[in-house]
Amino acid sequence: QVQVVESGGGLVQPGGSLRLSCAVSGVSGSVFSIYGVAWYRQAPGNQRELVARITNGGKINYVDSVKGRFTISRDNAKNTVYLQMNSLEPEDTAVYYCNIMGVWGQGTQVTVSS
Repeated sequence: QVQVVESGGGLVQPGGSLRLSCAVSGVSGSVFSIYGVAWYRQAPGNQRELVARITNGGKINYVDSVKGRFTISRDNAKNTVYLQMNSLEPEDTAVYYCNIMGVWGQGTQVTVSS
């Protein structure tokens, strides 16, 4: 059974950085490597939105609001996807979720506040 666990969230001041991790278990590395993985976020009162996506071939897409500040990457040897978030803004405050093969994790809270 595929399981997804996000980590790395926390409280950070505006302008700060965080690196989120998405660890995927229950699949072999060869299976993990053929799937795209995406990060989403959901702020209170808002719909869940796609933040960044990386395909199995390494093609990457970002929502416009994070371009130039966030970087998604994957380590197929570790079944893990990362989201490096720099120059964080209060508007980035949300629960961040990872999705692979239609499976969601429990999310990790990111709060940007002074």
